[in-house]
Amino acid sequence: MRPDILNPLFSEVQSLKGVGPRLSKPLERLKLSRVKDMLYHFPHNYVYRQYRETLDISDVGHNIIIKITVVDMRSGHSHRSPLRIIGQDKNGDVVSMIFFGRNAGWAKKQLPMESERIVSGKLEQYGDELQIVHPDHINPITDSKDTAPPQVEPIYPLSEGVTNGRIGQMVSEAMAVMPKLDEWIEPSVIEKYGWADWQDALRSIHDKADENAHDRLAYDELLANQITMQLVRADMDRRKCMQIHGDGRLIDALKLPFEMTGAQKRTIAEIEGDLRQSRPMLRLLQGDVGSGKTIVALMTLLRCVESGAQAAFLAPTEILTRQHYANLQQMLAPLPVNIAILTGRDKGKVREATLMGLADGSIDIIIGTHAIFQEAVTYKNLAVAVIDEQHKFGVSQRLMLTKKGRGVPHLLVMTATPIPRTLALACYGEMDVSQLDELPPGRTPIETRVISENRIDEIIKGLERHLSSGKQAFWVCPLIEESGNSGLAAAEVRAEMLQKHFGNKIAIVHGRMKNQDKDKVMESFINKEILLLVATTVIEVGVDVPNASLMIVEAADHFGLAQLHQLRGRVGRGSEKSICLLIRSEELSETAHKRLSLMRKSNDGFEIAEEDLNLRGAGEMIGTRQSGGSPFQVATDTQVRALLSTAANDAKLLIQRDGGLSGVRGNAARTLLYLFERDAGVATLRSG
Repeated sequence: MRPDILNPLFSEVQSLKGVGPRLSKPLERLKLSRVKDMLYHFPHNYVYRQYRETLDISDVGHNIIIKITVVDMRSGHSHRSPLRIIGQDKNGDVVSMIFFGRNAGWAKKQLPMESERIVSGKLEQYGDELQIVHPDHINPITDSKDTAPPQVEPIYPLSEGVTNGRIGQMVSEAMAVMPKLDEWIEPSVIEKYGWADWQDALRSIHDKADENAHDRLAYDELLANQITMQLVRADMDRRKCMQIHGDGRLIDALKLPFEMTGAQKRTIAEIEGDLRQSRPMLRLLQGDVGSGKTIVALMTLLRCVESGAQAAFLAPTEILTRQHYANLQQMLAPLPVNIAILTGRDKGKVREATLMGLADGSIDIIIGTHAIFQEAVTYKNLAVAVIDEQHKFGVSQRLMLTKKGRGVPHLLVMTATPIPRTLALACYGEMDVSQLDELPPGRTPIETRVISENRIDEIIKGLERHLSSGKQAFWVCPLIEESGNSGLAAAEVRAEMLQKHFGNKIAIVHGRMKNQDKDKVMESFINKEILLLVATTVIEVGVDVPNASLMIVEAADHFGLAQLHQLRGRVGRGSEKSICLLIRSEELSETAHKRLSLMRKSNDGFEIAEEDLNLRGAGEMIGTRQSGGSPFQVATDTQVRALLSTAANDAKLLIQRDGGLSGVRGNAARTLLYLFERDAGVATLRSG
């Protein structure tokens, strides 16, 4: 049960002063539903301002705060011309405050003639004129010092309908109810890094760019993660499971049309060694796109069925579940194996029959979405569970599996996202790891090309030739719709433009669509009713479409390497030569140039993942969730690499010395687990 001291942090954000229903939608878009979420909604930048008594050309390029008197207003001849409001400092030197578009009327009210105001913004020079374009603060002068803009102002990630100032006020309100918590970090670690306590670190990171405070808060998250994983591993080791030997009758009867790779054979041997133990298997299978993970999973499932037990195969989406079911059904057709499917879409008598088959043991292998582990689903003898590409299947879901079998089911988690060793330890530290590090023979590497956005007309002509030959293609954009002045491609705008060329051959799919609508579009694409699919990264991990042999990624320099590699892996699944076309911006940063160069040279997902981690390391924005499958909200990949080893040792010391979270620091660590919602770790103590 969550400690009472944390209750204020888990209260709804509407409990804060001045937060009403009008803000619910913008806050929901930012995933800010509780007081705790506000505290951990870190700034991604900070504005630093300097007080100035008088204007000085040496301040051009800097943010200044200055007191002015309004002496003139000038509007241009055109409705597009900006409004210029002229202010004087105390020496009579002038600065123009420039307002474009609809802001002009508002600006006249804020800066009436002959009024005195304190304004702030970046001082710029245009010809001989000093100017501030759209001042960020315009404050009346009163006796209170609070009217002056802050010299350091945090800039938060925003959503339409909520301002930066409003977010700042809510953060302040959240801090007012922040409790004082006992320290959970080992004192020697605190001393080594010179860290403040939890409260002070949170206050500091909302005041200024404080890397030391961010490191401390990242360490909290890593420590909670490591404690949880060590407790779960220890708990699983205490539990009994079915020892699976199998007699080989099904595997020997399975006729594969190809020779398995050495990596597949090695991994299957590792898994079979795990299955023979009374200690439950907890194994992560990493394999690049096309490395043959499904065959390894099938061998694992069959070995289970040979032993007279049931096996479950969970896929992340309904459409992928149905594709797995169709493929495995075809491969297992000659064998005496009863395979079934269960998704949220299955209702009525079909669902009842499946549930009955699982309960009486007549179904050997079930393939499905999360529906297969719902409370209403019971198994006669579930002994093995395989989880395919499910990043969200964390420790609490792994514990949920313990209730589904007579003993604890053996667990194999598969991912097609190659994870650098450090992040694998952070995400799956309690699991053994196998790697499929070679591709089946005969696979043609995907050719990757990089092309400038200025050549979009050529790209469309090439796409036209590709589609006219009956082949299919993906076109991926970073955004769903246009977003301010980001300059990034939006899927809806691009789809509208491409529709003029390709008519009903094109469709769009993105994350805001309902699952049923997404599935319908994807099924049309698989059935070749649609030849061009415009999408966001929602298709990054998805279904096989062998006829799709062209992947176009727009604004590719804005994607991480691991993400680009996953997108590229959507093609190259058929016999045709496949091409991945990366459209880049005209101006490239050095990091973006390195990313795209490596994509051209390498098809090795493990090499790409390591380099992605290196390139993402420096200069990351605080408070942004990392790409590449990281489970952390606070810790950046750089912090994971720097602090994970210390956190793992700290967790081990805590558990071994304090006997499973007892004593003063042990109780503080329990609070930490609840703070980061790693309740699964505490649950193991209660159940064990």
